Amino acid sequence: MDNDVADEMLMGRIAEGDRGAFHALTRRHLPRFLRVATRILGNASEAEDVAQEAFLRVWSHADRWDGSKAKVTTWMHRIVVNLCIDRKRKARTVPLDEAGDPADPAPSASDDLWRTQMAGLVSQAMGELPERQRAALALCYFEEMSNVEAAQALSVSVSALESLLVRARRTVRDRLTAMGLKTAVEE
Repeated sequence: MDNDVADEMLMGRIAEGDRGAFHALTRRHLPRFLRVATRILGNASEAEDVAQEAFLRVWSHADRWDGSKAKVTTWMHRIVVNLCIDRKRKARTVPLDEAGDPADPAPSASDDLWRTQMAGLVSQAMGELPERQRAALALCYFEEMSNVEAAQALSVSVSALESLLVRARRTVRDRLTAMGLKTAVEE
């Protein structure tokens, strides 16, 4: 069965109070939303809190989802992104570089070390971006959403999303260049 159709059916059942449908939807999408929240927040613990809050909102507001306006996953991404942005605005006390980088489960070769260091530098550069730019990069590049889906998740037009992406890529590239790193665009 197609996931979109199954998601739509599950949302209908969730709106009627079906806990089994809610658990099925949660199992299916929790890892994805944890990744998005972690990318935006830069902190796995906070990402877990956001994902939990997002699924609580899905449970309590399932009847508000309108299938004619957005896919279930797009609607849920919007919830996660908005919660992340709200959290970032409230908690500006911990800089991203103090939060640290996620540990690589099996670093052994110098290539793995280099990739980890580069990911940390990119993550640091992304952490300095405004929330909307960071969310746009996370959705389009790390979650591989189309521009239309990402624009819907961020509640902006496709041209506004593309503008966010252009500014975000330019800023990340400039910051990496300032650190003395050559980016793919320069080579």
